[in-house]
Amino acid sequence: MNDLWSECIRGLEPYTPGEQPAIPHLIKLNTNENPYPPSPVALAAIRQAANEDLRLYPDPEGRELKQVIADMHGLSPEHVFVGNGSDEILAHTFLALLKHRRPVLFPDISYSFYPVYCGLYGIECSAVPLDADLQVHIEDYLRPNGGVVLPNPNAPTGSVVGRGEMKRLLEGTDGSVVVVDEAYVDFGGETVIPLVADFPNLLVIQTLSKSRSLAGLRIGFAVGHPSLIDALNLVKSCFNSYPLDRLALKGAVAALRDQDYFDRTRKQVMASREWLAHELCSLGFYVLPSQANFLFARHELRDAATLQELLRERNILVRHFAKPRINQFLRISVGTDAQCQSLVDALREILATTYFADAVPNNAES
Repeated sequence: MNDLWSECIRGLEPYTPGEQPAIPHLIKLNTNENPYPPSPVALAAIRQAANEDLRLYPDPEGRELKQVIADMHGLSPEHVFVGNGSDEILAHTFLALLKHRRPVLFPDISYSFYPVYCGLYGIECSAVPLDADLQVHIEDYLRPNGGVVLPNPNAPTGSVVGRGEMKRLLEGTDGSVVVVDEAYVDFGGETVIPLVADFPNLLVIQTLSKSRSLAGLRIGFAVGHPSLIDALNLVKSCFNSYPLDRLALKGAVAALRDQDYFDRTRKQVMASREWLAHELCSLGFYVLPSQANFLFARHELRDAATLQELLRERNILVRHFAKPRINQFLRISVGTDAQCQSLVDALREILATTYFADAVPNNAES
């Protein structure tokens, strides 16, 4: 029945999300979910919002949530856009702000939804190679473009670009929009939201899925000059007037206001990340420095896909990307201390007892 498809979707390669299997006693370290539950204050707010008012549509503007976000950053609500997860906001952004004659630039090893949006909307793009150490160099983006999209920290590498370097990028690309995807910024990165007041071409996108433990509610927001926000609102209103439901709006507001819980849990994730990185190195892994809630690591002598499968047999999920330059890396989400210990114990057993017919050469990248 493919002959009934619209011509524009033929040949599209959709984004592939991380596996979400229903396996008992699973240690799930493959989708960068927070290992800790949401704020109890947020859960209470969600329960309270589950009342007879659910028969009514939610606030289409999310005004209370916008005000909370604006207050956090010393801006006005006109600088804030809210949506159904950062993925939806990114989709609106590509259509509203990045479809121009020149190509959009983003790293060649990065969030794989970026080229999907370009294919969906017919946007020309150019993937800018990371260096040999899988790092971003700002000078590579200081050329004519139709926009720049940089995840910071980058995924799946976990590396960061400092605010000073981001400012240099903004100064060198004042004729196009720079989108900074800060999905993981709360785990050690430095937000560039303070630069919004000085750079009308900057749009910063964040999510409550990671550091606020609300992946199941699908809440994202963008901060930028009101003219950029107006463009996002225009596209949103042509697509979905009510992107956030009543439960999500109330839960988001409560989660953002519970700063103590947020600080406590994110610091715990960061401490566990450093412990896990040390343990992986002791097992012969090369681990990229990370400022996210995951690690990107490859073993010096063992094949990544085989390691992934052997871990899966032990009910531990990690993610492997069968792509050039990174096909010997595993992306490992940071779990609880107990989950991290179980992963290390499983890897130690695998490396000590399993014969690898497909071992890779030392320092191999592909």
